[in-house]
Amino acid sequence: MTFLSSSPRRRFGPEELRVAQNLAERVTVAIENARLYRTLQEQDRRKDEFLATLAHELRNPLAPVRNGVQILRLGGATGEAAGRALTMMDRQLGHMAHLVDDLMDVARVSSGKVVLRKEPVPLRAVVDAAVETSRQAVEAGGHELALRMPAEPLPLNVDRTRLVQALANLLNNAAKYTLPGGRIVLSAQRDGGDAVVRVADTGVGIPADMLPKVFEMFAQVGTSLERSQGGLGIGLTLVKRLVEMHGGSVRAESPGPGRGSTFTVRLPLAPAPAPAPAVAQAAGTGAAGRPLGILVVDDNRDAADSMAMLLEMRGHQVRTAHDGPDALKVLATFRPQLILLDLGLPGMSGYEVARRIRESAELQGVTLAALTGWGQEEDRRRTREAGFDHHLTKPADPGELDRIVAGAQARG
Repeated sequence: MTFLSSSPRRRFGPEELRVAQNLAERVTVAIENARLYRTLQEQDRRKDEFLATLAHELRNPLAPVRNGVQILRLGGATGEAAGRALTMMDRQLGHMAHLVDDLMDVARVSSGKVVLRKEPVPLRAVVDAAVETSRQAVEAGGHELALRMPAEPLPLNVDRTRLVQALANLLNNAAKYTLPGGRIVLSAQRDGGDAVVRVADTGVGIPADMLPKVFEMFAQVGTSLERSQGGLGIGLTLVKRLVEMHGGSVRAESPGPGRGSTFTVRLPLAPAPAPAPAVAQAAGTGAAGRPLGILVVDDNRDAADSMAMLLEMRGHQVRTAHDGPDALKVLATFRPQLILLDLGLPGMSGYEVARRIRESAELQGVTLAALTGWGQEEDRRRTREAGFDHHLTKPADPGELDRIVAGAQARG
């Protein structure tokens, strides 16, 4: 029997090995570059879609606001019609402010700048506040909202404001993606050491391929800008991150398109029952107290003049200034009890103006409120350290402004 001997394995020389190694490295780099390119393409596509959606969502409330301005300017609306126009404008401005707040909140949460202020609170109090926050969206869709709450209080140790925000976002999401006349059910129960909250709807449902993505930033169920639901695709991202900051979890379920969806939030219960926090007594409005001398400082003349008009209509004596030196010039002859001071002034910042005010013996005891578009905790800390008594984020909430005015009146 003849055996064929195998040929000896050919050995590659150093140069051939170096060429093979370089080729392998180039192939690896090419594969990584292709993967990175696809990732960047997807990110760029989502960024473009988000910017287009943002413009779309901001233009929606701007249209009725502009129409309302024209109605009032033409003088054709009096009495009930004028009231309807003003109510509509206020509602739409609130919607715009909510969009901006969501953008700021998701940025703060993503960068770790949100600090939870936990307190003992029963789940029912959080649910009631979330329902009240979302009532307008639910009623606008003509939906039926059912609550199924257990008799026990289900005590939590949470940041009440942030958890209300998370549950309200789930209710708003259900209202947005449910056809008019639909049904939304919010239920809660104890499951061992956890409280489980479910928000179920009879809405458009979620395709199976979207279920893992609904909590991603800018995710949308459907991509057409003509969809009627709207939104920026960040509400559910906020829900997930806020719930997880509380040590909980959230998941989405749906039988499929047209068959509704259910969002389940699981939160750890507090070790012992906690009493419901006392409801703070609302401060009175400025109109009910004595008139104040108020200085409004803002380089945006429309903003300064409109706030001055609002305060004058409530009986206060108001002066305006549009930069730092102008404000100090006014204060040389005017002694207000309250100063509303924009921080981003040209030439001399609001911080510098505040420093000079606090150094002035003639202005001792004046209430100083910052007006700014920046509302993060770091910004509030900085204004406190600069001597401000209050921090108003633009656009200033009328109720918060009333409380500041009432506080200035109480200081005498």
